[in-house]
Amino acid sequence: MEILYNSTRAKGKAVTASEAILKGLSEEGGLFVPERIPVLDKTLKEFSQMTYQQTAYEVMKLYFTDFSRQELEECISKAYDEKFDTQEIVPIKEAAGAFYLELFHGATIAFKDMALSVLPHLLIASAKKNQVKNEIVILAATSGDTGKAALAGFSDVEGTRIIVFYPKSGVSPIQEKQMVTQKGKNTYVVGIHGNFDDAQRGVKEIFGDRELAEYMQGKGFQFSSANSINIGRLVPQIVYYVYAYGRLLKEGRIQEGEKINVTVPTGNFGNILAAFYAKEMGLPIGKLICASNENKVLFDFFRSGTYDRNREFVLTSSPSMDILVSSNLERLIYRIGGNDPDQNLAFMSALGQGGSYQVTGDMMEKLGDFYGNYASQEETAETIRKVYEDTGYVLDPHTAVAACVYEKYKRETGDHKATVIASTASPYKFTRSVMDAIGGQYPGMDDFGLADELSGLSHTAVPKAVEEIRTAPVLHKRICGKDAMKQTVMDILGI
Repeated sequence: MEILYNSTRAKGKAVTASEAILKGLSEEGGLFVPERIPVLDKTLKEFSQMTYQQTAYEVMKLYFTDFSRQELEECISKAYDEKFDTQEIVPIKEAAGAFYLELFHGATIAFKDMALSVLPHLLIASAKKNQVKNEIVILAATSGDTGKAALAGFSDVEGTRIIVFYPKSGVSPIQEKQMVTQKGKNTYVVGIHGNFDDAQRGVKEIFGDRELAEYMQGKGFQFSSANSINIGRLVPQIVYYVYAYGRLLKEGRIQEGEKINVTVPTGNFGNILAAFYAKEMGLPIGKLICASNENKVLFDFFRSGTYDRNREFVLTSSPSMDILVSSNLERLIYRIGGNDPDQNLAFMSALGQGGSYQVTGDMMEKLGDFYGNYASQEETAETIRKVYEDTGYVLDPHTAVAACVYEKYKRETGDHKATVIASTASPYKFTRSVMDAIGGQYPGMDDFGLADELSGLSHTAVPKAVEEIRTAPVLHKRICGKDAMKQTVMDILGI
């Protein structure tokens, strides 16, 4: 059965999957959501025998119903190929009483590679399907990982340009070096004087500028998004959890039908929302454990029902989670509010104008699947150190936030179900934070020297993604104010 997509903020004509992927955002700024959540049509035992690519097809076909089997399989095979450093694509490592789902074996050593490897192919297929002649301009705001993964995915893809904005002082040195050394004649990287929320707000404002959209149309351009607000980014993330369950079942770690818990280090809410969708599709998931760093807006929301971004923005060792406006939460709010776009629009307008909103009591009751908590900077470092000393396994700071929160959850609830922790980045992406946490004195050593030290400690090879940028020249030097993003886009496009 065909699944169409509605906006979270307006009643109107539903669009096909390919149209939703192309648009990124609806005209009034809403996010596209499926009109219903499909049910998995393969057994758990069947999933246990599938490769990652096969699992991806079986999940994505249920959502992207206007794509042919050939189109989807082609997108998937181009995405999940030899650029991943393991044939499994997503290995699972058991350590410290949990199963770590390693989502960082792609070209940029972070989980964003997983969905951003397939999005360019979905987008190009969608453009052909809808007879789009314009050049597609991908706009993205990044807190560190999306940017590089999107740049790598779209580099030299015909018919596209990609412009990535990032907070100049809000990413790790290796994250920044990965972006500013990106090759590709269609790639543009811009540091802004501001934080991630400023970058994300600026991108959303550009998308919502109808006058600009009409002007762009006249010049042969149209915008689309590579952020997790694009449904073409979100759906591929559901695959992680279906695949993880299948692997655990195949290896005899769980019994068929047994519930597992899922713990996700969370910033923009896309990764944990994908786990929620997987549960709604019939995957046996118990609790969805939402882990925050000191920017604990989601922890406070799950405890109180009030989402309030009016607080100090904290720069932490887990920068991809330094976010106060979790865009994908809007999709969950829409669903627990009974798919009511008017109510949802009121909440989002309140967030935009006053910085907060309060959900209803009925909606709070529907959040029972979720548990929220957070880890301080000290707790994050202590978790990295303890897991390393106890097991030899090295966590990056984002995954350490999740591991710390999972321990808090177990102590609080006594629930010891088999638990998958989304391991969202390689420790090599955050060498200084990791090495400081493990302990040792490295005065004056740069992040690449620290990578060599980490390699010795962890008995793992320095990833190709780090080696490649060690001596790569800086190709992108643009910087702008947070209020100059629209003008910067126009300057880049020469319009």
